[in-house]
Amino acid sequence: MRLILITTLFFISFVGFSQIKTPAASTSSKLEQTVGLTEIDIEYNRPSKKGRAIFGNLVPYGKKWRTGANSSTKISFSTDVEISGTTVKNGTYSIFSIPNENEWDIILYSDAELWSVPADWDDNKIVFQSKFKVNKIGSGNEIETFTISINNITSNNADIIFAWDDTYVKVRIDVPTSQIVDKSIKEVMGGSPKSSDYYAAAVYYRQENIKLDVALKWINKAMEMTENPRFFQLRQQSLILAANGMYEEAINVARRSLRLSIRAGNEDYVKMNNDSIEEWSNQ
Repeated sequence: MRLILITTLFFISFVGFSQIKTPAASTSSKLEQTVGLTEIDIEYNRPSKKGRAIFGNLVPYGKKWRTGANSSTKISFSTDVEISGTTVKNGTYSIFSIPNENEWDIILYSDAELWSVPADWDDNKIVFQSKFKVNKIGSGNEIETFTISINNITSNNADIIFAWDDTYVKVRIDVPTSQIVDKSIKEVMGGSPKSSDYYAAAVYYRQENIKLDVALKWINKAMEMTENPRFFQLRQQSLILAANGMYEEAINVARRSLRLSIRAGNEDYVKMNNDSIEEWSNQ
């Protein structure tokens, strides 16, 4: 027994003090993404397929999985978010999943400092759990290394995608951008707004295709308060005019933006203005 203990300690010491660097079997990865005004961070380890059968084999069906390798996968939200109708408070959570052939359970667990699925699993620590459809990836396009990505990003939502081998699962995350912006606009406009405040609020309304009449009033106010509007500011004013059906006025402003963008040598705005003038001339 003493000999076994000495041998074991020697092996641990030998490995611990090795000067040779070797790559990890599962590389660590950190994903940071802004969705609207919400920061979403994901930390996870990425195992590779290496010729193995994955789901239903290496990752068994019907059992909790750490959704990656090594330490548990962690996700952080800087604001409250909504997933499948459930509000998830801002904070950091472990992501666990239960893969099955046709659907996965995605679980957010309040204990984020874990190595794997805890042996003393506590259902009271589940802050979110719901089922999501399994989608198949076409032959020849299989994913070699387990990948979590954030795609299809808008101001108000995005999809978190879990993909490995021939399988991917998509989870829609809704963020409270409109509530945050509306609150900010009310507070600023109730005080002493600057030209930049009128401009920012008007552009936001146009981008979201809401309150276009208010957007028009505020963009005009912003331009009145700006001594020498830049070509990109006039571009936004023309877009808001067009969104309100005022095409003749939109064309006139777009021509001003075009002249300034030519002078500035900005080919992107030259093309955008020319394209819009052509489009609006046919309205």
